[in-house]
Amino acid sequence: MAAALSQESVRKSADVHGIKINYYEAGSATELGGGLPLVMLHGGGPGASSWSNFGPALPGFAEKFRTILIDQPGFGGSDKPEVEGNYYRHAAKYVIGLLDQLGIDRVHLLGNSLGGGTAMRLALEHPDRVGRLILMGPGGLSLNLFHADPTEGVKRLMEFNMSPTKESLKAFISTMVVNQDLVTDELVEARFADATAPGAREAMMSMGMSFYNPESFEDGMLWREAHRLRKHTLLTWGREDRVNPLDGAMVALKLIPKAQLHVFPNCGHWAQIEAAEEFLEVSAQFLSRHVEREKKS
Repeated sequence: MAAALSQESVRKSADVHGIKINYYEAGSATELGGGLPLVMLHGGGPGASSWSNFGPALPGFAEKFRTILIDQPGFGGSDKPEVEGNYYRHAAKYVIGLLDQLGIDRVHLLGNSLGGGTAMRLALEHPDRVGRLILMGPGGLSLNLFHADPTEGVKRLMEFNMSPTKESLKAFISTMVVNQDLVTDELVEARFADATAPGAREAMMSMGMSFYNPESFEDGMLWREAHRLRKHTLLTWGREDRVNPLDGAMVALKLIPKAQLHVFPNCGHWAQIEAAEEFLEVSAQFLSRHVEREKKS
């Protein structure tokens, strides 16, 4: 197993469209994945950040790829501007802006939940900037065929927003995983501190309302545009996902021409944590199939 990396040793930031975007970078380009960097985009629950979602996974991926974890606007160490339009398009603008700042023309994208929606929107609007996509229970693309909405995880999220306590946060985090030993007091404390930091609740509200605003909510229904995606796409799902349940994968799997699906057993919404070794193995194998001719696709 790769050695752990300290958060501060890999933390960086850049001014993008007038706001600070916080990110973490480790590893160097290798032949794997055609030498393209791998950008990881986190989910959107209370206290979410690129480090809380992907920090533990970073050393393993950094051994294989130049890996960049980005705090999407409104989260982690990034600034928290008012969301313009739908959040996926809003966040994708800043991700592209950061890549421009770093002089990176093309990347592979890996997005969890909310970050999956951002990755999908970016790939649809800027196909020339994307190699392959790995989408983990992605927002906007998941369309529940059998489960009721809101799902259990979304209900717990709404309860935290109405009553932001450590108890309600723990209830929300408990829906992320099957293995409840992963829901530690330390995790709850760290996520609660981030979720209640100055501006965090306002940013969460602005993000959430972008999916209900009559002028922007349809822009977040990415499943309606799934047929336009021409990238090789790996859909990954925890079989026991209680946030975006597994049946939500079926429409995307059917509509995305180059989609495939990998399901992790005994796993919830956080495959990168709960099935860490298998997640790294499956992701690296999928990206390793990227070849130069895909630049024309």
